[in-house]
Amino acid sequence: MSDAPALDRAIAALRAGRTVRVGGLTILSVETGTQAILDLIDPKGNAPLLLSGPRAMALGLGNAHDAAGETAPVEVRHCDWLDREAARALADPSRDFDRGPIGPLNAIPVERPDCAKAALTLARLAGLLPALWLVEDEPVVAIETSAVAEAAYAKSATIVARAKLPIDDLPPSQMVAFRDPASGEEHVALVVGAFGGQPPLVRLHSECLTGDVFGSLKCDCGPQLKEALHIIGASGGGILLYLRQEGRGIGLANKLRAYALQDRGLDTVDANRRLGFADDERGYGMAAAMLRALGIDAVRVLTNNPAKVAGLEREGIRVVERVAHHMPTNPHNADYIATKKKRSGHLD
Repeated sequence: MSDAPALDRAIAALRAGRTVRVGGLTILSVETGTQAILDLIDPKGNAPLLLSGPRAMALGLGNAHDAAGETAPVEVRHCDWLDREAARALADPSRDFDRGPIGPLNAIPVERPDCAKAALTLARLAGLLPALWLVEDEPVVAIETSAVAEAAYAKSATIVARAKLPIDDLPPSQMVAFRDPASGEEHVALVVGAFGGQPPLVRLHSECLTGDVFGSLKCDCGPQLKEALHIIGASGGGILLYLRQEGRGIGLANKLRAYALQDRGLDTVDANRRLGFADDERGYGMAAAMLRALGIDAVRVLTNNPAKVAGLEREGIRVVERVAHHMPTNPHNADYIATKKKRSGHLD
């Protein structure tokens, strides 16, 4: 098992703008580290930047990117004009279209690629931009690269609470709360009706504040959620897993940054990549762990996304059927849905 307390402390420290040691590297978030902290721990202003491979490419650092490999992080050597605000402008692609040209940058492959990848993964787990200062300082907390990797990929779920939850037009329902021991994140399952020992109809729904709560028209998440509950109820019962994977796993703030890039003409995939994330950062280990905790090892999945089927099966959950989940488009989300089909493999 991963060192959950160390992981929690490392994530909290990064979010609070404090230093963390990941393997052999000591890092400070470009997004949350203040100028006062930088002046204290790097008084000579020599700290280099650590950027993801995709972000390096977006900034035109092709030589370092090619030398390091497509997914390898890149180290940007410090220069006179690269202060905190300039670094944040480099790290945040939502500023790309507003800032002027950047000065020359000296970028090289990192010396400890495994540690660097783990450090950037930790930033993503914290919901921060994958851009870090590399500093020489006594860290607030240290964590091994293996613990970060386990937190990112190996999931377990503990049931922490459950209660009846009456919902209009649904059979008797119960909400079950789970906690990820590694990250402390909480996820929930809505268990609807009864399914008589047969593989239940299951919907994996990623949290979407903008669509589920505010009714945003930029995506189809809110209507998907309502229709999924209707379909599950009409079938007599099933389970809706509500997973804390906002913005395809990049977090709310980064999703809004991606929205700003989409307003400039990028599609969902290219916006995520420009931010330094993968096309889709979601994993389905937590969903599988939640199902196992409920005593379920075979399901019917309500989805048009084959990645969800493959993800569950990879985690040991048998998918006996995929049930299509069609939703109409609107003028605001037509391109988004077309991109899901064309570039992310979603089915009709």
